[in-house]
Amino acid sequence: MHSIGDRGPLAPGLYFIATPIGAARDITLRALDILATADVLSAEDTRTLRHLMEIHGIALGDRPLVAYHDHNGETARPRLLRALGEGRSVAYASEAGTPLVADPGFQLGRAAIAEGFTVTSAPGPSAVLAALTISGLPSDRFLFAGFLPQQGGPRQRAIAGLSDTAATVIFYESPKRVHRLLGELSASWGGQRQAVVCRELTKRFEEVSRGTLAELEGAFAGRDVKGEVVVLVDRPGEGEADPAEVEEALREALGRLRVKDAAAEVAARFNLQRRDVYQTALTLQGEKKE
Repeated sequence: MHSIGDRGPLAPGLYFIATPIGAARDITLRALDILATADVLSAEDTRTLRHLMEIHGIALGDRPLVAYHDHNGETARPRLLRALGEGRSVAYASEAGTPLVADPGFQLGRAAIAEGFTVTSAPGPSAVLAALTISGLPSDRFLFAGFLPQQGGPRQRAIAGLSDTAATVIFYESPKRVHRLLGELSASWGGQRQAVVCRELTKRFEEVSRGTLAELEGAFAGRDVKGEVVVLVDRPGEGEADPAEVEEALREALGRLRVKDAAAEVAARFNLQRRDVYQTALTLQGEKKE
């Protein structure tokens, strides 16, 4: 049996390949080796995979390149399983990112596992993890919610069901609906929840917008948004802070810290907006001087 890195024949099995979400050079060397040596290639969009292989100088030759997507899975899946049954190596690449993450390859993987074939992954780019990495939101626990239903009832039920998730929640969304999503989340979860909108990750016009849900809803109102969008929302706070408790904590903190540091400490303690607490601290500091 040859190793994947030596570009010899691959062992029989299904290989899921992560592909770039933007920058073509983000693909791994191992993924390139698999693309160069697999007996059969498959992709959600064969044009995208052909272009990626051309960029990296990998010839398709006379190898089959099979389209596999949401609309042809029932017919394409048996062909790929038959190739596996013949002892061939099959490589599947998603349109962008990691296969099976909001991707039609899920049923192919399940079917291959059910028939006892080897299934392995060449990991790499993922919009979920790229967005989480640069968001500044807690990454110790996160939930990928993918695309929400488009219909009103199921969509609202899904949003309500996620509201108390004790983790950073990550959504994929169409650029045409990102303002709608921010408004729905703000109305259901509260406008003060911290959130981040990542657009066109790793591409030339990458954009990261941070703020509360209410602030982001306002920022995206009327915008003609383009490109792939990932929306991340922080976990809920511990509940509404008692203004009297906040003021008492600020007075104590101001007795030993500068205004800025006191505001930061209290904001973190009560999970509040730092600028709001800072304004309150300035008011209290002014009262002390009078």
